[in-house]
Amino acid sequence: MPLLRDDDIDARLINMSGWRRHGDEIRKAFEFAGFREAMAFVNRVAALAEAADHHPDIAIAYNRVTLTLSTHSEGGITDKDMALAAASDAAAHP
Repeated sequence: MPLLRDDDIDARLINMSGWRRHGDEIRKAFEFAGFREAMAFVNRVAALAEAADHHPDIAIAYNRVTLTLSTHSEGGITDKDMALAAASDAAAHP
């Protein structure tokens, strides 16, 4: 899967609330009412990631979950990252 061009990444991120580029990754922090809700979200994202065979880095701090996406095999950001980011946004509010 080819890497996205910088201008394409920037254009897509404009429409993706809370997602920010950090070098060769995109990242977003999600906040929930409590730990249980945060973990339920992580489990939903895990199911999405398994189905897509594309796995994010996940950091959990009580009610805050940060997802970091990059296609490591390609060395940067691809359509896979954008698709999982959009699916994760939908999973945050089932």
